[in-house]
Amino acid sequence: MKKFVNDVETVLSESLDGFAAAHADIVVLGPERKFVRRRSLTHGKVALISGGGSGHEPLHAGFVGLGMLDAACPGQVFTSPTPDQMVEAAEAVDTGAGCLFIVKNYEGDVMNFEMAVEMAGRKVLTVVTDDDVAVENSLYTTGRRGVAGTLVVEKMVGAAAEAKAGLAELQTLGQQVNSQTRSMGVALTSCTVPAAGKPTFEISDDEMEFGVGIHGEPGRRRVRLEKADRIAEDLMAPILADLAIRPGTPVLLLVNGFGGTPAMELYLMFDSAKRLLDNAGAILARSLVGPYVTSLDMAGCSLTVTVLDDVLIRLWDQPVHTAALRWGA
Repeated sequence: MKKFVNDVETVLSESLDGFAAAHADIVVLGPERKFVRRRSLTHGKVALISGGGSGHEPLHAGFVGLGMLDAACPGQVFTSPTPDQMVEAAEAVDTGAGCLFIVKNYEGDVMNFEMAVEMAGRKVLTVVTDDDVAVENSLYTTGRRGVAGTLVVEKMVGAAAEAKAGLAELQTLGQQVNSQTRSMGVALTSCTVPAAGKPTFEISDDEMEFGVGIHGEPGRRRVRLEKADRIAEDLMAPILADLAIRPGTPVLLLVNGFGGTPAMELYLMFDSAKRLLDNAGAILARSLVGPYVTSLDMAGCSLTVTVLDDVLIRLWDQPVHTAALRWGA
């Protein structure tokens, strides 16, 4: 294992210290590093709180700031944060309008966030994201996994929250965006969890894991490496089928890197995916390319498509100022 590490026991704490120092104009690190919150809170606005295991950076702490999250709770690598982290985050950022938890559909995350709702002693609603079309059930989930589409939900709901939308309205919006979002990923290599010191799974140089999860969970199948256009076709086909996109439908296309894939290859995949959307008659209204929901050092990517309308386009275009996403602010 070759990584920039002092001690595997302190990787997360040192990383959070560095993150908070590098973005001190945007975020503050909570007591005992239990959460990251906005430096400046807006009173009377619903507080948006998310979280999950570390190793997916910039998700979620990188999306704390204007136009997105008010707080994020980091668990250990690929491990859910604890309910007390979520409760303390809610106490720190709730300014009176209630809290919305945005939770990826993994059993540990869902269970701990549900416990936090019961413990919080305040008004809290939840949106669960489950955009991965690769498998219905996996090692960590009952039902579909929440993956890169979580970013889209956080951005849309974050924009509406800045406009002072109410708690129930934001929950409905988050559920709508999630229902109109589908993702699928492919891994070319495994990832290496620092504490393990070796790859999560073995894969040959001429193989790829199709439909892989963001923790290295198995996907639909292990297959021979194909050309990029063919990979894009295999990823996009179930997404398009699941969304039942009609000609003339505006969409957002997110090509997300898993941490070990260069930008040149991500943009090549974007080109392949865009041509498939064009062939399906979809209108590419908005796009995003980059490593936003990663799996440590895994080489690979995911494609995410969200069906848009005029309201969602306006929400996507609203200003955002976070460590990982910035425009219009």
